[in-house]
Amino acid sequence: MKMMRRNVLIAFVLLVAALPLLPVPEFWITQANYIGLYSLVAIGLVLLTGVAGLTSFGQAAFVGMGAYTAAYLTLTHGVSPWLTIWVGLAFTFGAALLLGWVTLRMSGHFLPLATIAWGLSLYYLLGNIDALGKYDGLLGIPAIEFFGISLNTGRSFYYLLWLLVLLAAFGAIRLLDSRTGRALRAVKGGTTMAEAMGVNTFRLKVTAFVLAALLACVSGWLFAHFQRTVNPSPFGLNKGIEYLFMAVIGGVGHVWGAIVGATVVKVLEEQLQDWLPRLMGTSGNYEIIVFGILLVLVLQYARDGIWAFVEARFPKPQRAVDWGDAPALPHREQPPKGEVVLDVDQARKEFGGLVAVNDVSFQVRAGQILGLIGPNGAGKSTTFNLVTGVLPATRGKVLLRGQPIQSLPSREIAARGVARTFQHVKMIPTMTVLENVALGAHLRGASGVASAVLRLDRAEEKRLLREAQRQLERIGMADRMHELAGNLALGPQRLMEIARALAADPMLLLLDEPAAGLRLKEKQALADVLRQLRSEAWRSCWSSTTWTWSWAWSTAWW
Repeated sequence: MKMMRRNVLIAFVLLVAALPLLPVPEFWITQANYIGLYSLVAIGLVLLTGVAGLTSFGQAAFVGMGAYTAAYLTLTHGVSPWLTIWVGLAFTFGAALLLGWVTLRMSGHFLPLATIAWGLSLYYLLGNIDALGKYDGLLGIPAIEFFGISLNTGRSFYYLLWLLVLLAAFGAIRLLDSRTGRALRAVKGGTTMAEAMGVNTFRLKVTAFVLAALLACVSGWLFAHFQRTVNPSPFGLNKGIEYLFMAVIGGVGHVWGAIVGATVVKVLEEQLQDWLPRLMGTSGNYEIIVFGILLVLVLQYARDGIWAFVEARFPKPQRAVDWGDAPALPHREQPPKGEVVLDVDQARKEFGGLVAVNDVSFQVRAGQILGLIGPNGAGKSTTFNLVTGVLPATRGKVLLRGQPIQSLPSREIAARGVARTFQHVKMIPTMTVLENVALGAHLRGASGVASAVLRLDRAEEKRLLREAQRQLERIGMADRMHELAGNLALGPQRLMEIARALAADPMLLLLDEPAAGLRLKEKQALADVLRQLRSEAWRSCWSSTTWTWSWAWSTAWW
């Protein structure tokens, strides 16, 4: 299967490379160029919307930034196109950073509404600036020259465009197959779990937003030199909606789906403009109606897009285990046996007039197992949320090795050595068990976006995956590490959460109702795992190594 997928990919790349050499009509080349331009924007939307879960209708505005920067600088100052691209990227980076910092603090329907607002604002701004030609735009943009060759025809321009499209696609795939990519996928399901793993979710959202904007900017730069003219029309709200439509049709969670979606929408758009007036007997924008109906049908019956059917036909092969010889990750310095690791002093949490946690006090010492017992609704999970920074305490203190942590965010508490599971399992069902557990070791790595795209993170990635496999072996799930987490039953999911928490190398492990919802056999298996981990911890205590553990768990009232 792996060979089949590779052959299909090679065939696609060869077809892309050979198309301009074939005796095909010039119209086909022009269409392929537009598909490439749209694909760049759609790939950015896969990262932003499909992976990070952030809906944006304003990507056309960033396309406009790249196009107008190239047009203005080349026409008024004679700047080389190979310099205007860097100026455009710098300008877009600053604008996206500012817009992202403001709008990504919103959630729900407010975020897409905000992207509509600034997308419309830029459209009307471009249409009212005299230096940019207002709504008439700028004409006579020079063609790009590459080593003395003028890319002034569709066929000559084609290779530069599709080279950048393929680089963007492979770069996005590499990014998703990395420490940063796992964290980015975790953001889509909500921030609570990701923050508990040490992920700075807001910074990651801004990163995805900026990356999508930069890809749109490159598309705009290419568009300006391909069209040789720019005006505000291609950068309006309707085009922003169309870009998102392409990503959804192709498969908003799949990089190759972006190219498929751009192809389908562009070809259908062109054909429907010819067919529908003949069918209706009159002219009009009937294709918009058809696209609207098609979008409704896709969202109802094929939410994963066209590429999902391709994935079903050519499933992703099992990942080769190439990290067996990778060196182990360094371990955290553990407190000595008997030291007070966690000290909760008169912790209280009020929700308006409801007192959820009423002045709770307890201590957990290194090497100790402490059970927090109470009936449903007693406030056990809320107490855990106070300890791990998910909720701020109304009053009281939470001390970790003598240092107050009650005002710290979850990711900083995680960085200090506190790991947890959740009452209701939180995971990423579309990632494998191994990848979910590797997310727990997020803070034990440091590679970022550039390292992932350039494949400079492979040594660190192997160490993270080796640690994830080791923790799965500890809980007896190594044989299921390549299985999708969403396919697991509740019992194995809870065990996977424990492995993910252990991958963080914590000094304090909090298990929130780990047996809730399990059958008898699953509870017995969980108990065996906990006894095994305790015995490992006690053996470590007696041998004076750095693997001293403090544990606490919350359990339902039986």
